[in-house]
Amino acid sequence: MSTLQDTKVPLRIKLASLWASLMSCYIYGDFFGLFAPGRLQDMIAGNFGPLGATTPGILVGVSLMMAVPALMIFGSLALPATLCRWANIVFGLFYTVIMLLTMPGALPFYITLGVIEVLLTAAVVVYAWRWPRVL
Repeated sequence: MSTLQDTKVPLRIKLASLWASLMSCYIYGDFFGLFAPGRLQDMIAGNFGPLGATTPGILVGVSLMMAVPALMIFGSLALPATLCRWANIVFGLFYTVIMLLTMPGALPFYITLGVIEVLLTAAVVVYAWRWPRVL
């Protein structure tokens, strides 16, 4: 019986993959949220959940907030090592905190995805923190 060959995955690929996985969870969470009772009516009425009325400023702010994890997919591959490490640590911690703050009182599907998202961003921080050094 032969043994499967295992290839070491570079750290930058792991980080980019974690951010891509996180974005998939965000997208599914937002999509599933459309099925929550009253959600579409709130959207039509111009409500942006806990942020209040839907305004251009709110939409730009949330767009920027959601663009960062998407950009970190590429950033994890392209930024210089030191900047990449610190960006992953800072943004990983930031998005972990955001999820922890938004989960209380949420619907079960959102909490489920939220736990997964917290684990993903925590993994980003741990991997980046343990970035290998040249001796």
